Amino acid sequence: MIETPQGPKHVAIIMDGNGRWAQSRGKPRLFGHHAGAKRVKEIVRACPAQGVKYLTIFAFSTENWKRTQTEVAGLMSLFRTYIRGEMRSLKKEGVRVRFIGDRVRLDRKLANLMDDLEAETKDNDVTHLTIALNYGGRDEVARAVKDMARDVAAGTLDAESVDETTLTAYLDTRVLPDPDLVIRTSGEARISNFLLWQSAYAEYEFIDTLWPDFSTDVFADVLSRYGVRDRRFGGVQV
Repeated sequence: MIETPQGPKHVAIIMDGNGRWAQSRGKPRLFGHHAGAKRVKEIVRACPAQGVKYLTIFAFSTENWKRTQTEVAGLMSLFRTYIRGEMRSLKKEGVRVRFIGDRVRLDRKLANLMDDLEAETKDNDVTHLTIALNYGGRDEVARAVKDMARDVAAGTLDAESVDETTLTAYLDTRVLPDPDLVIRTSGEARISNFLLWQSAYAEYEFIDTLWPDFSTDVFADVLSRYGVRDRRFGGVQV
């Protein structure tokens, strides 16, 4: 019997190229971010048919604060608009939403909306959408190590027992499986501090398509290539 290749259950996406997409059309960068937000809706809705249970998207990194004040303010406004506008449909369509990243720097209105969306969708199980907002892989690990150190100091964690499983339990993604596939759009071939610990054995796809052009057909094509990869996780198939 021929075994059917299995697709990825957890896909993580570095959504790159919004600004360039807009500028190539003579538009401001925020125009591209709005187009990219619409694309997110389509890809989330396409996940069940593609067998993708978990989708994690990189929305705003800890380094993105270096962008212009206008762009950062516009992005924060876009996040608030997205949450308000999509809360009802995400709940209805069975999407559970989680946010990862450091919320301390975010404004209170946005943080409250994030809390509300997580609470409203907590019982859903069709698709698990994780949004990385003010997220950086190194920052995540640093925060996890601080929490571990506090527990060691408090006597609730034995330092000698710490291993990679222990650290995983302190990460923002502790309730999620590691990603099987990480996709980066726009032709850049770097991981940009995204899910550094979790992606140790993920497959990577770097594609030229700019994020606003990342259609469901492109998504399906990338997923189809995953099925023919030989994943050995450091071993050798005999």
